[in-house]
Amino acid sequence: MEGVDYLADERKKAGFDVDEMKIVWAGSRHDFELTDRISKLVANDPGFSKEGRTMLPRKELFKNTLRKAAYAWKRIIELRLSQEEATMLRRYVDEPAFTDLHWGMFIPALKGQGTDKQQEKWLPLAYKMQIIGCYAQTELGHGSNVQGLETTATFDPQTDEFVIHSPTLTSSKWWPGGLGKVSTHAVVYARLITDGKDYGVNGFIVQLRSLEDHKPLPGVTVGDIGMKFGNGAYNSMDNGVLSFDHVRIPRDQMLMRVSQVTKEGKYVQSDIPRQLLYGTMVYVRQSIVADASLAMSRAVCIATRYSAVRRQFGSQNGGQETQVIDYKTQQNRLFPLLASAYAFRFVGEWLKWLYTDVTQRLAANDFSTLPEAHACTAGLKSLTTSATADGIEECRKLCGGHGYLCSSGLPELFAVYVPACTYEGDNVVLQLQVARFLMKTISQLGTGKKPVGTVSYMGRIEHLMQCRSDVKQAEDWLKPSAVLEAFEARSARMSVACAKNLSKFENQEEGFAELAADLVEAAIAHCQLIVVSKFIEKLQQNIPGRGIKQQLEVLCGIYSLFLLHKHQGDFLWTGYITSKQGSLANDQLRALYSQLRPNAISLVDAFNYTDHYLDSILGRYDGNVYPKLYEAAWKDPFNKSDIADGFHEYIRPLLKQQLRTAKL
Repeated sequence: MEGVDYLADERKKAGFDVDEMKIVWAGSRHDFELTDRISKLVANDPGFSKEGRTMLPRKELFKNTLRKAAYAWKRIIELRLSQEEATMLRRYVDEPAFTDLHWGMFIPALKGQGTDKQQEKWLPLAYKMQIIGCYAQTELGHGSNVQGLETTATFDPQTDEFVIHSPTLTSSKWWPGGLGKVSTHAVVYARLITDGKDYGVNGFIVQLRSLEDHKPLPGVTVGDIGMKFGNGAYNSMDNGVLSFDHVRIPRDQMLMRVSQVTKEGKYVQSDIPRQLLYGTMVYVRQSIVADASLAMSRAVCIATRYSAVRRQFGSQNGGQETQVIDYKTQQNRLFPLLASAYAFRFVGEWLKWLYTDVTQRLAANDFSTLPEAHACTAGLKSLTTSATADGIEECRKLCGGHGYLCSSGLPELFAVYVPACTYEGDNVVLQLQVARFLMKTISQLGTGKKPVGTVSYMGRIEHLMQCRSDVKQAEDWLKPSAVLEAFEARSARMSVACAKNLSKFENQEEGFAELAADLVEAAIAHCQLIVVSKFIEKLQQNIPGRGIKQQLEVLCGIYSLFLLHKHQGDFLWTGYITSKQGSLANDQLRALYSQLRPNAISLVDAFNYTDHYLDSILGRYDGNVYPKLYEAAWKDPFNKSDIADGFHEYIRPLLKQQLRTAKL
């Protein structure tokens, strides 16, 4: 029935101020008001409708995406939106498009790697979208190994130009979003060669298409790499292939903030340290962690609402069946994901602070925290994206058969999200970078160099190697100090064990290759500790609002104790806890599920997502699922005719043949 809130009774159970929790989730009242206003603006505009998106053929889907992107730009201009508001509007349009790479990669590359003069020339054009750019780094043959890129940029002092060339098939740029059909320019990463010497990979601004007729320029071969996973999903993005045949560009289109080539062909390092480039990387990775909390929370919102609507079994004397959300098996799968969404949100907030801190230090030529910042952003990108991809798929399964429908919103969300496990660094490769940092930190412990930031706990290594948990009853696991020390001891002991095993190898690189799987596990333990510690730090802040802190304490307990239960083998073999203490942790975890249950719907309401943004019949705010699923089925163009195309040609003869056979 229209206008009825089928989840109203669930919302009455809330033991906290939902409006205040919306502000906590958003980060501040300003951010809440901004997201609330922009998300509703998009949801109420028919120009941004998502209807039928998953049924469109690729060409129509892509054309519709171009229409939406152009319409979004028109609305941004008309409403005179700030850059922050414009970014928010594009997020809530919720369709992968060339603009993601233009604003998210091309412009930051110009700002981070271009000189002041280069920025003065190119940024006004990019900001007005008079040129559209992409980020052309990954090649057919190389992704994670950036130093292995094959595209060359050879300086010609006779003409004061660089010659951009793709010497092999595998040197073709492959995957850059926006490249396939739209971008007019790219920041192309190529091996800088001058005076016969290879100076490694550098960025170059290269025009790809004519600004008059949009055709590829001479020497440029460019196109789309083809269909990708999912129905609509990422197929609205023109991921491209690009190769160069001796394409010439002016020398001043080399991005020259940290190094340059003179007219005579001499390679010169600038006064600006190369480490400044790390600032952009920290920014991009903190954005990815923030996106992980968004994607996880969307999936959890859908699964939680549907779990409260769906009833199966348990009917007594003809009464209602049991809500699926009341089954402990459902809670054990769903509630840790809800807790993860909040945990990732808060560690994302902390990463924003870290980016600001790193930027200020870089400006003052202080590079002391860079290795730690690089390691923790790499590890958190890996941890949160892997957990989110797995979490979205788990939410689909939590919704039973209906979760497999495109109209559930979950298949599309999964298909759009999973590339995050690969782009901006393969997740396993990133954890190996974290492991190298951890091994280096341990090797320096005896030198008097004090570990800082997220590895500061390593400074108490002697205590952490000896201590044992003093938990005696289940409630003891509610103490933040008990949880934190458990995760610190586990991480420290796993890292020390890896370091000891590494020391047995004469060749460290051989040892690293042999022990790679163990090193990844140690890195994951360290990253989980970071998330747990930042959640605990959040609880130590002044959090206003009725019942807010208590709910966050429950969520923090579920997140940390679920990890402890899931990785109980780590905690046991490192000797920090006993099997009895592990069992007590699981008892407390079940008790926390019961505490969370009455507040589950209100905790996902606090995400403040519109039905347009969720794009899910199962996750509708009003819970009116079954009538809307039925309506959607009959709206499918496949049901326009009772008799399918091809019936008379293929099925009718088959049926007639069966009848004749039956008479024999």
